[in-house]
Amino acid sequence: MVATDVDGTLIDNGEQVSTRTKAAVDALIADGVPFVLATGRPPRWIDPVVDGLGYAPLCVCANGAVIYDSASDRILSARTLDVETLAWAADLAERLLPGCGLAAERIGQSAHDAATTQFVSSPEYEHAWLNPDDTRVSRAEVIASPAIKMLIRLPGALSGDMRAVLEPALGGRADLTYSTDHGLIELSAPGVTKATGLATVAQRLGVQHSALIAFGDMPNDVPMLRLAGHGVAMGNAHQEAKDAADEVAAPNHEDGVAQVLERWWA
Repeated sequence: MVATDVDGTLIDNGEQVSTRTKAAVDALIADGVPFVLATGRPPRWIDPVVDGLGYAPLCVCANGAVIYDSASDRILSARTLDVETLAWAADLAERLLPGCGLAAERIGQSAHDAATTQFVSSPEYEHAWLNPDDTRVSRAEVIASPAIKMLIRLPGALSGDMRAVLEPALGGRADLTYSTDHGLIELSAPGVTKATGLATVAQRLGVQHSALIAFGDMPNDVPMLRLAGHGVAMGNAHQEAKDAADEVAAPNHEDGVAQVLERWWA
């Protein structure tokens, strides 16, 4: 099985699946090899990747919290932070990271479930990137319903510094990771990582972890790079991802994923 992160890994700096990468993925699919996306993105942000691939894979979304079947647009499973933990974590974050804003990702029955408001943010929350799903609500509403992840944003800070402050205080009540250095960290239910999500998919497909090739570039990819029989970090990757990998490939903008896949499927 081949599993890959999306941003900074599978897609180029223009957020496109290159012709070379698509051809490499096509070749492994034609050979009957399961291909899985493993991303911090929520399911509603998967469609552009599916369009670029011309293929709808199983997806590990929200850093492992959600297993999503993009072919049928169905949420197969989800693990959430409960309201009590969200409230506790929000208080803790605001005390230890003064000036931070909070947001929450929720999940419905499909990627575009209109019955569920899937992203909500407090008035203090500033997006780390362009986000068309900007639903501002009161702080109380952000933590009022279970969430697949809580986002904590502190403009001007480094995500690694935020992690160093907050993670020791969590005491295992939530998992913390990040996928950008720009002052954004994300909390998931305890024990939820891309590795646990991929392990679920691998079990579903009858694939041994030793037969898994995984690609990634940021700290949220580290658990799955360690899980895989062969973990590949991109040339543009965070040092933590490189340290966890068995191999460092070319950067995402040089078709690093395709270059590795072409060894087996050309």
